[in-house]
Amino acid sequence: MKKKMNKSKMLLVKQKMNKFEFVEPIADRGCFIDDAPTYHSPAFQSIGFPVNDKGILLSSSMGLSSAATATTTLSEALKFCIFDLRRGQHEGEELEKILFFFPADLPFPAQLAVIGLSEGLITFTRIFSPEAACEVIEAEMHSHVFFEAEPDIWMVMVVAKSKETEAIWRIEALRSVLKEVHSLFVMFHGSIRLMLDKEPGGGLIRSHLYTFIMDYLSDFLVGNKFVLPNFRDSLKERGTVQMLTVGREAAIEVQSLVGALDSCMGNTLGYSVILFQDLLVSTTLSPDDTINLFSYGSLRLTPRVLSSGGSTWSYLRKGNASSHTEPVSLLANTGSAFDRSHGFRDASSAGGDNYRIVRPLQHGKWSRGKDGFLVTDIWGVEVGNLVPTTPTIWLQQTEHKMYLCAYQHKSLTIILLVPVTSMLNGEEGISMLKQQLLENASAKIFKVEEKLAKGWGGENAYHVKGYRYLLVDGDRNISRASPAGKVTTLTKESLLALNKVREDVDLEKSRAKGDCVDHEKDLEICIRAKNNAWVIARATRGKELYIVLEKANETLLYASEAVEKFSDRYCNGAFSLD
Repeated sequence: MKKKMNKSKMLLVKQKMNKFEFVEPIADRGCFIDDAPTYHSPAFQSIGFPVNDKGILLSSSMGLSSAATATTTLSEALKFCIFDLRRGQHEGEELEKILFFFPADLPFPAQLAVIGLSEGLITFTRIFSPEAACEVIEAEMHSHVFFEAEPDIWMVMVVAKSKETEAIWRIEALRSVLKEVHSLFVMFHGSIRLMLDKEPGGGLIRSHLYTFIMDYLSDFLVGNKFVLPNFRDSLKERGTVQMLTVGREAAIEVQSLVGALDSCMGNTLGYSVILFQDLLVSTTLSPDDTINLFSYGSLRLTPRVLSSGGSTWSYLRKGNASSHTEPVSLLANTGSAFDRSHGFRDASSAGGDNYRIVRPLQHGKWSRGKDGFLVTDIWGVEVGNLVPTTPTIWLQQTEHKMYLCAYQHKSLTIILLVPVTSMLNGEEGISMLKQQLLENASAKIFKVEEKLAKGWGGENAYHVKGYRYLLVDGDRNISRASPAGKVTTLTKESLLALNKVREDVDLEKSRAKGDCVDHEKDLEICIRAKNNAWVIARATRGKELYIVLEKANETLLYASEAVEKFSDRYCNGAFSLD
């Protein structure tokens, strides 16, 4: 395969499982990478795109030139698209496959070029890996991260590489962002494919994806720049829950409270989730549904979020909620072209096709009422009395639609989920449920909150002196890590070394998955960073432990013994070598 440049060179592709790296920048008909774009189709001329006499789309028309605007800065840093391989297969219908594209004001030829390249790479890599296409393509100037959210529906994130050391990321961390946004979208709106089947024209799904993802992306904006998960987040694991450790007496009280909550829901097949601060205390949901609800609760419902007016992620990263105003407006500016092309207005109102668009990730839309229940008008209000409509979500395991009722007392947040079909009287039934909770469970709620608060050690409760660590239980989707404030004390060299170690572990896990190994092999990686810190990773039986020791003795034996002590004391010896 030759690339069209001044001098013909062979394209070299390095394959690492289902990861591919293009050693040379490539450009060929039907795709483009970086700064050498070409895209060929006779349909371009018929739909008004600028082409040359050979029908090749002119690269100068693709909107890729730099400009000193905030929108262009965002465009250069990140492109994010969702497309359906089953759509737009005929000439002149290429735009139909685009379900979402950010930035939306990027010219359509440029959008089609990105999606055309992605589609070509998916087809190409399936030659080598029929069961699982590519997860990432590393080009000279960009990383292309792939995730097949649903059959033939792909999410692709294109992130620009930079000489700035902050722009160093782990691919699996970026893929986890794609997985999270899809899981949250399905929880609130149902699957993308079902929405397409409901309205094949695509207007319904485009309007919902656009508003949802734009609200989601606002959490990653700092000023006019995206701050995606990078090497400084190596001691975090997205897609897991963080549990609160409770004593025996507190556990008994929590169990009693769960029983009282079940009684309040009566004979309906309801569920409950209890959070303390931003940690999970109890859940009766399936693991996947627990992760989704925990993620949403952490983003929008916890006392810290409500008091700061932002999301947990942005609160920790930016330090205050006021910084949300500018990023949201910047994102909104990029949507004008998309709005015009698909015929709908601002997401907070009905669109041009009269779609009712719910925006559950809007900032500052939840508040605590006088009775302790959390209220929002995101789902609208009842006609006549202006009472907010109760939120609803979809459970992944049962595919049932559930009412979401949240109650908060000091640091304790309780979420009740009740089947919509069981509430024949709708909002009246929800009011009765709230009254039942206040009358029959409030005393237990107060007692549990008091016990948990007394036993809570604060934000540094899980700090272990001398260690910076991350513990992941993949089988139960649970993680625990050093407090964020303690992680910031690590040097850049240590974090970069840790990021590299995590990449190596990701690669080994991918190989085991590709080899269809029933059980993961035990793994240990130990390296000495440039600043003489020890970075150690151990993986065994679905569990992973990462430790950074900056003030350790120079010997490997000392570092190994330190990990053994940590494993024996805090992990029940799960990572001990004996």
